[in-house]
Amino acid sequence: MGISLSPMEKIASELAQLLGGTVSGNPDVKVSKLGKIESATSGELTFLANDKYEKFIYECGASIVVVGKDWEPSSDLPDSLTLIKVDDAYVAFAMLLKAYEQVNKKQAGVHLSAIIHEGASVGEGCHIGAGVVIEDGAVVGSNSEIGASCYLGKNAKLGEGCQLFSGVRILDNCAVGSDCTIQSNTVIGSEGFGFAPKEDGSYSKVPQIGNVIIKDNCDIGANCAIDRATLGSTIIHKGCKLDNLIQVAHNVVIGEKSVIAAQTGIAGSTIIGKNCL
Repeated sequence: MGISLSPMEKIASELAQLLGGTVSGNPDVKVSKLGKIESATSGELTFLANDKYEKFIYECGASIVVVGKDWEPSSDLPDSLTLIKVDDAYVAFAMLLKAYEQVNKKQAGVHLSAIIHEGASVGEGCHIGAGVVIEDGAVVGSNSEIGASCYLGKNAKLGEGCQLFSGVRILDNCAVGSDCTIQSNTVIGSEGFGFAPKEDGSYSKVPQIGNVIIKDNCDIGANCAIDRATLGSTIIHKGCKLDNLIQVAHNVVIGEKSVIAAQTGIAGSTIIGKNCL
């Protein structure tokens, strides 16, 4: 079953203009849903960006397929199929998914069960979900969406245009920049793992009094733990993308536009450069 675009019903010529592409076929064919190339049906739009999926286009039931500008069929296409040719089919389809996301964005407003301290600041156009707690001194930028049961600690900061899925915790004094997305149950500012050995073989806890700073345009997956610094800051620079189940220990620094796959653990005080995979 495709993802509904309503109220984004569009014809091929409009979509081509949006994506900077050209139409091959019927410019007036209409679509209202996005679908997978393997199972898309009439009225749906899909894309082809990987050669291993090419076999599906020759039996595709979709009304429109987005393809690369240099792609040419090796066999006959269905008569009902219209192509939109673009520079990069994957990027173009991602643009459509983003448009779908914006159309279906939750309405601004504060749920009755949310608790917002009188000393906190919430910008215009924000959606604050059920059971959200925002503590004294916290600041939320405009047009951000905070899902159910999220928590922002004292003096925490969340930038403009962010999305926090349910159960995210941004703890005291930690800061997240603008246009960031954090998936469910991730903790920003959990206490760093610091213990000093004692003569009797036991351990003395070392307080972790720093914070976490996440710069603009970062995506953090679900169930990640990003520890506050012992002193100073644990820093994730702008444009970084972290998958699910990642542990970032205290005082780590991750350079701009680095991408980290799931189930990665990064030891304390590690420094990762820019554009790393």
